[in-house]
Amino acid sequence: MTTPLLQIIILLILSLLLQSLASKSATPTRIQLPHPPRTALSVTDFGAIGDGIHYDTEAIQSTINSCPTSPTNQNMLQNVRDVGITGGGVVDGQGLKFVKRFDERKNVMVSWNSTGACLGDECRPRLVGFIGCTNVKVWNVMLSEPAYWCLHIVQCRNTYIYDVSIYGDFNSPNNDGIDIEDSNNTLITRCHINTGDDAICPKTYTGPLYNLTVTDCWIRTKSSAIKLGSASWFEFKGLVFDNISIVDSHRGLGLQIRDGGNVSDVTFSNINISTRYYDPSWWGRAEPIYVTTCSKGGLLSNLRFINMNLTYSRWTDYTGGLVDYRPGCQGLVNHSAAGIIMEHIEGFEIENVNMRWSDYQNELWDNPLDFRPSTVNNISLRNFHSALYKQMK
Repeated sequence: MTTPLLQIIILLILSLLLQSLASKSATPTRIQLPHPPRTALSVTDFGAIGDGIHYDTEAIQSTINSCPTSPTNQNMLQNVRDVGITGGGVVDGQGLKFVKRFDERKNVMVSWNSTGACLGDECRPRLVGFIGCTNVKVWNVMLSEPAYWCLHIVQCRNTYIYDVSIYGDFNSPNNDGIDIEDSNNTLITRCHINTGDDAICPKTYTGPLYNLTVTDCWIRTKSSAIKLGSASWFEFKGLVFDNISIVDSHRGLGLQIRDGGNVSDVTFSNINISTRYYDPSWWGRAEPIYVTTCSKGGLLSNLRFINMNLTYSRWTDYTGGLVDYRPGCQGLVNHSAAGIIMEHIEGFEIENVNMRWSDYQNELWDNPLDFRPSTVNNISLRNFHSALYKQMK
C-alpha cells in the first residue's frame, strides 16, 4: 500500500509519460492534465521507501529521469507540458536536518556538505520545482519543511496553484513559500503559507514576469509576506493581489527593486496586514508596505492599494529609528520607521486604507507615510485614516 507521498509522485510520473500525447488546449490559460496511461513508472521500483525517515531523493530523481523527454535537475521538472502534483499527501523536505545550530532568533543553516561538493545555499535543495514548463497545476497537497525554497516556478507559462498548504520552520532562513521567476500567466489561490522567509516572491532574472494573480490566501512569515524582487533585472507588469490575510509578519508588502527592472500596473486590494518586529537579523522593521528602488533605474508606476487594514507594532526592545534597505543599497539608515515607505514612483494610489500603530514604545514608530516628494509623483490619497491603538503588554 503506497503512502500519500508515493501517490503524489506516481501521479506526477503518469503525467510526464503522456506529455507527448497530450493535445493542446483550445484556451491557452486552461490547464488540463492528461488521462492516465496504460503503463506507469513507480518510484518504489527505483528504491523509494516513503516512510518519512529515509531519503528518497535519488529514487524519485531516477524515476523522473527514466521518463521520455523530461530532462531534470535537482528534482525539478523541466521542459514538459500538462504536468501537475496532487493527491492530498505531504511532500516533506525535512529541512531541520539542514540546521547547523538552532537559534530562536534565526537558525544557522549548513553551508558545506560532508564531501565538500557544494557551497553555501547550493547545499540545501529546493523542495519542488518546474523549469520551462507549460500548463502546470499544483493542488490539494501539503509542502512541508523545505531546506531552501519550497515551490519554485521558473520560466513557466499557465501555472495554476490552489488549495496548497506550505509549512516551513519559522526560525529558518531562505525557506521561501512560492517563488515565481520569469513566468507568465500564473494564478495562486486558496493557499495557506506559514514559513520563516518570504511567502510569495515574484522575481525576474532572465526575462519579464507578466499576469500574476494571487487571491484568497493566508500568510504568516518572519520576513516579507509578498515581495517583488530582490532579483529585478526585467519587467514586472499586470500583478493583482486580492483578499489576502497577512498575520504577525515581519514585513507585509515589499517591493525591493534592485536591478533596474520596471514595475507597472500592480494592484493590492482587500488585504488585512498585521506586522511585528521580531529581530534585526531579518530584513525589515515591521513595515506594512515597503517600496524601494535604490535609485538604480527602473520605473515604478501605477501602484494601487485599495481597501486595506494595516496594523504594525514592535513587540521588542530593539533600537528603533532605522530603515532597512538590505539587500544592497545603503544597509541600515538612521530614519524613523513608517507604515508606508515609498520612493521613485510615478503614480501611487491609496483608497480606503486604515492604518493603526501600537502605542507601546512608539517613539520613532509613529509615522504613517514616508516619501520624498521629488521621487514620488501623481499621488492619490482617498479615505486614508491612521491612528494609535492600545497594545496589550
